[in-house]
Amino acid sequence: SIYSNFEQVGPLGFNLISYDTRITSEIGDIFLYNSNNIVLFYGENTWSYTRLGKINMDDNEIIDLLSKKDVTITIHK
Repeated sequence: SIYSNFEQVGPLGFNLISYDTRITSEIGDIFLYNSNNIVLFYGENTWSYTRLGKINMDDNEIIDLLSKKDVTITIHK
């Protein structure tokens, strides 16, 4: 779900090992939060997260995708 006009947050339904460090997000960052939530950023925030990856799209495309409606993602092993 959209949260604070800079990120989408969703529960994973399970816990992962986390290595949280205080970091400032950038557009397209994918982080783990509290070991059991995935966070996709379309803005900037500073908090403690575990970095998972980066969305490989243009910043404007990411903002358009994530800022207007809830997004569903699927994680494949």
